Amino acid sequence: MDAELEEVLDAIGPRLRTLRRDRGLTLEALAETTGISVSTLSRLESGKRRPSLELLIPLARAHRVALDQLVAAPASGDPRVHLQPVHRHDGSVVVPLTQYPGRVRVFKQVLAPREPKLVTHGGYEWLYVLAGTVRLILGEGELTLRPGEVAEFDTSEPHWFGPADDHPVEVLHLFGPQGDQAVLRT
Repeated sequence: MDAELEEVLDAIGPRLRTLRRDRGLTLEALAETTGISVSTLSRLESGKRRPSLELLIPLARAHRVALDQLVAAPASGDPRVHLQPVHRHDGSVVVPLTQYPGRVRVFKQVLAPREPKLVTHGGYEWLYVLAGTVRLILGEGELTLRPGEVAEFDTSEPHWFGPADDHPVEVLHLFGPQGDQAVLRT
């Protein structure tokens, strides 16, 4: 067995233990859910037993994760297949959906409540509200956007957007560094 495969297999046990503990499950509770004995689960987590598909599939189902998350499958070239959320210190989460520097970039964002702080920078932005109520401040003006509503603006205008209340909001956010404007067709 090559060293890379050995490394992947060795990482499965600790990953399984972390998933179980993060979900607050005991070995007994996981055994009941999966039909895998407590001793087998313990040996898997400690690395004393090699994982097989017959064991990993029920574990993936019980943890509600894709099988490749258990085995740390290598990422493909398409960022939409293996999204890497970025957790910010303010409680917000940004998921880059494209990775094309110099072109329009797309993000899905979950924005936590926070104080407005106006910023300016070069480019053009579009927001599409997926969930929650968004407060958008543009210069001296202010808008409230609800799910299904859209805003676009030049980012050289002082701006800020985030939750309009104490609940997080979810937005699809497009940013064009060259100031490209959207072209709408009906």
